[in-house]
Amino acid sequence: MASKTIKLRARAKGDTVTVKCLIKHPMETGMRKDKKTGKVIPAHFIQEVVCQHNGNTVLTADWGPAVSKNPYLSFAFTGGKPGDSVSISWVDNTGDKDSASTKIK
Repeated sequence: MASKTIKLRARAKGDTVTVKCLIKHPMETGMRKDKKTGKVIPAHFIQEVVCQHNGNTVLTADWGPAVSKNPYLSFAFTGGKPGDSVSISWVDNTGDKDSASTKIK
């Protein structure tokens, strides 16, 4: 099943793989007020992002409310080759989560 919140690409150039990811998420801090009601909008943000290459973790990121809405993540690692699998997953402070995977091109 395709991810509803993650767009993921991975490209190899030599021994280095560059991963680019766009995550659709509101990333609310819990400090903003609704303009119509005046009530505080509850915090809703991604807490952890994990990226794996062929089942081995290559990146773990601990995020908080300071990360912008619909965050973009780009990073590189060595040791990948075209056809290998790359997956990314996230978990937010409300327990929601999503994951996606792709093959390196």
